Amino acid sequence: MHERSQFKRKLSSFQALQFKIADMATELVAARQMVRLAASRLDAGLPQATVYCAMAKQFATDIGFRVCNEALQIHGGYGCTREYPLERFLRDSRVHQIVEGTNEIMRVIVSRRMLETDSTDHTEEIR
Repeated sequence: MHERSQFKRKLSSFQALQFKIADMATELVAARQMVRLAASRLDAGLPQATVYCAMAKQFATDIGFRVCNEALQIHGGYGCTREYPLERFLRDSRVHQIVEGTNEIMRVIVSRRMLETDSTDHTEEIR
C-alpha cells in the first residue's frame, strides 16, 4: 500500500483501506486465539476438544482465505504474479478449507454437538 498510488495518493493514505488492514489484522489474531484454545482443549484431553477443533479449523481457514483475498484486492493485478508470495498464500489457504475435512463437515460436527438431545446444556460446555 505504500508503493501503489491512486488519484496521486498512496493507497496507505485511504481510510477505507486502513480500516480493511485493521480488520484483517484483528481477524487473524482472533483466528490464532481460537486455534490455541482448541489446541489447549485437545492437549488436556477434554471431551469437547473435537468440537473446538472443528470450530477452530473452520474459522481459521475461512478467515485466512478471506484475508488473503482482501490482500489480493489491495495488491491488484500484482497479487496474482509469482513476484509476490500472495498468489501462493491465497491458493494454500483455499486448500486448507478442504483438506482434513471440508469446512462444511466442520460445521456439521459443531451443529450436531449443539443439537444433541440429551439434557446437557452444550452452550455452557462449549464456553
